[in-house]
Amino acid sequence: MLLRLTLAAALLAVPVAAGASSPDAWNEFRAEVRAKCLAQAQAQGMGSPDVVVHPFGSESYGIAVLREGDDKRICIFDKRTKAVELT
Repeated sequence: MLLRLTLAAALLAVPVAAGASSPDAWNEFRAEVRAKCLAQAQAQGMGSPDVVVHPFGSESYGIAVLREGDDKRICIFDKRTKAVELT
């Protein structure tokens, strides 16, 4: 009985785990990183920089590079709090 319950719980968890790393979820993640980093850059005086978002970031952070002319900055996006910081 315990084995059946454990197996059923494991099978129910599979769709949730797979959905968390779906292509659509990663696209949404990259769009959010881009938007938040761009907004922060513009708040700090950059106009409309090119934004290159790392496809997955690290375990805890989204990472983007912003470039406008000679001005280059790194943007760090906290996946948990959704806060951003620029270099």
